[in-house]
Amino acid sequence: MQLLGQRQGKEFRFVSLSSASSATIRVRAPARLHLGFLDLNGAIGRRFGSIGLAVDHPETELTLKRSARHEAHGFESARALALVKKFAGDTKGAGYSVDVQKAIPAHAGLGSGTQLALSIGAAIARMEGRTLTPDDLAQLGERGARSGIGLAAFASGGFIVDGGKGADDRPPPLTVRCDFPDAWRVMLIFERDSAGVSGEAETTAFADLPEFPQSSAAHICHLVLMKLIPGLKETDLAAFGSALTEIQEIVGGYFASKQGGSVWTSPAVGRLAHRMRDLGARGIGQSSWGPTGFAFVDSPDAAQRLYDSLVEEAKGDGLSILVAQGRNTGASIEAS
Repeated sequence: MQLLGQRQGKEFRFVSLSSASSATIRVRAPARLHLGFLDLNGAIGRRFGSIGLAVDHPETELTLKRSARHEAHGFESARALALVKKFAGDTKGAGYSVDVQKAIPAHAGLGSGTQLALSIGAAIARMEGRTLTPDDLAQLGERGARSGIGLAAFASGGFIVDGGKGADDRPPPLTVRCDFPDAWRVMLIFERDSAGVSGEAETTAFADLPEFPQSSAAHICHLVLMKLIPGLKETDLAAFGSALTEIQEIVGGYFASKQGGSVWTSPAVGRLAHRMRDLGARGIGQSSWGPTGFAFVDSPDAAQRLYDSLVEEAKGDGLSILVAQGRNTGASIEAS
């Protein structure tokens, strides 16, 4: 079976033509942290603009094979099957079997839906010898509406800033991409029984919010260009962390009315992040709508000390801690 890409209006769909040899495609795609928005005002013509980072864990890992019919197994099987059907359409007696061995936690602020959609689309494309651009995959998975960092994390990893949405339907352009320092570690804080805003609730939340002050957007852009990125480039965690914490406070304060009156979706996550800062971590905040929180340290040893100091306290509050690294490569796609 060979699949070709065909656009039907604005939708990109694969079309089945014939049979081909069997193979297994394995895709591993990184989670991403959404660290804040540049401009929620949009007065100069573009809105949003996202700051992000690809991390090595958690991740999406799946395999795709040919099958007599479309089927899905493992984590997020219902969502995975729906994506296979959307991508491949009616294949008339031949299909794909996808097995999701690892999944990024859903509704945790880590971009799980985007990475699953891109992983399945890329796997089908690789199976059929096609190369799809991130824009093709974005249209296929209907991703990148506000943020381009999920697409960029899948394509190239690293620290990412996108240029926001203009007046048309194109995904936000990638404006900055640089490697994240190898030695730095990210302390991720998870809460099992909490979920961030998503779907229709997210759309409604954005529509209900007041106008974002243009002066705040200007200040965030100033922080990003003159403190956050230089701190990253010069491996100055104090500068990077100071800028990031301030950005999180501004953006989180704007969304507080939709998060129970706090900059944190989960008060417990917020308390633990502040404990991490008290013990030397920098750059605390939550990813997207949360509840996942983060803090940064400058070495593996510092990460281990912080983990050992707080892991039992975290468990007592129903939280868990994961030590992650920045991932400076995008998704891996292998055939066997």
